[in-house]
Amino acid sequence: MTRSKEVILGVTGSIAAYKACELVNRLRERRLNVTVVMTKEAQEFITPLTLQSLSGNKVICDLFTLPENVNPAHISLAQRCDLVLIAPATANIIAKLAAGLADDVLTCLALSTRVPIVVCCAMNEKMFQHKLTRENISRLKKIGYHFIGPGRGHLICGGVGIGHLAGIEEIVKAVVRMLR
Repeated sequence: MTRSKEVILGVTGSIAAYKACELVNRLRERRLNVTVVMTKEAQEFITPLTLQSLSGNKVICDLFTLPENVNPAHISLAQRCDLVLIAPATANIIAKLAAGLADDVLTCLALSTRVPIVVCCAMNEKMFQHKLTRENISRLKKIGYHFIGPGRGHLICGGVGIGHLAGIEEIVKAVVRMLR
């Protein structure tokens, strides 16, 4: 019997964090096992309990939580996952990844794993178009990161522009395709 593919869903501090609920549901419908890793900032928008209830797995929020075994959480996740999906991905997390920072469980996981990492941008249009953000995205693409979106849509500032999280179905289809 083959095991279910394991997707780690990294959720960061964007208003689009609430869409992680639908993303977890849609990935599970595809028979994927989903473990959620949340940044501290993501917890300002959605609770770990919500995502744990939907995923059926413990949500990892803290780098210093004692693991159930000797392996630190980010290492054991990195070893068992088939793909890391960061959705929504803020300009902050993209900058941290591009700089190689490892100051939380999500960034440590990204440095520890050798599986595909898919980044789904969600931020204000001005942040997305800023030269530093564009350079950070380019740098990550050069080392093999995959990007989905952002799309055009309503932004929290009240305007319409690029920076909206890509559609859930678009993200799910890309993940399934990459796991084949």
